Amino acid sequence: MLRVVIVDDEAPARKRLSKLLQPMVDAGRIDIIAEAEDGVEGLDILNSQRVDLVFLDIKMPELSGFDTLERLAPERRPLVVFTTAYDTYALRAFEANAIDYLLKPVSQERLEEAVSRAERATRTPEWRKIDEARINKLFDWLDAQAEKASSESAKKPVEYLRQISVPFRDRILIIPTNRLVSAEIHEGITRLYVLEDENGTSKGRIRQHIIAHTLDQLESNLDPDQFIRVHRSAIVQIQHIQEMIAWFSGRYKLILSGSHEVIASRERSKILKDRLML
Repeated sequence: MLRVVIVDDEAPARKRLSKLLQPMVDAGRIDIIAEAEDGVEGLDILNSQRVDLVFLDIKMPELSGFDTLERLAPERRPLVVFTTAYDTYALRAFEANAIDYLLKPVSQERLEEAVSRAERATRTPEWRKIDEARINKLFDWLDAQAEKASSESAKKPVEYLRQISVPFRDRILIIPTNRLVSAEIHEGITRLYVLEDENGTSKGRIRQHIIAHTLDQLESNLDPDQFIRVHRSAIVQIQHIQEMIAWFSGRYKLILSGSHEVIASRERSKILKDRLML
């Protein structure tokens, strides 16, 4: 019997998927042990329980399906079936790397196929190693697309930003860039993670702000001597990197000022190591 978790930020989608899975529960093929309403909750469940199969939504606030999976150590990763309504570019990657996915609205026939595939996979002694290789290929493909987009849109301004204006309640905040710990994309929204203290020291508390600029636009206006793109969805300020923890498949988890964490892609981890002369 497969221990199953459903991770989706839309309650109707979780309810529908659970209902479609019920005949397999009744047949003793699967056991739905938990449901999560976002990637953060899903990550907590996957880190604390043994899970054989997770149905993981791609587009979620805070942590996308990709981000959730990247933050999970390989030995904790179950088999993954991504669910999506419109992420067509990712579907091509899934098809190329043989990772299963379900296109919303999920059909009973397609769901049965996905569960049967998972059942067959778990009967293969090397399933975890094979699945890890497939997922790493997917991450590499996504990173390569981001690198390509970044290089195509890169423009070197005459003068780099020294401060950033962000809306905050009924006012506009002027934030010096030395307090900017990272800029990240979550659910298509650019979020700044900023130290609250005026001196930008490493022990300050992190405050999050939303801006209208894309990550590519922001990257082109930040000093490359101070900031580095470490992931398709993250830019960090080098002086705020406190620790680099070996993660998996050549990646690093970065511990930043304010205890904020970002995972660097495999290619960017290599560049970062060279830059910091590790």
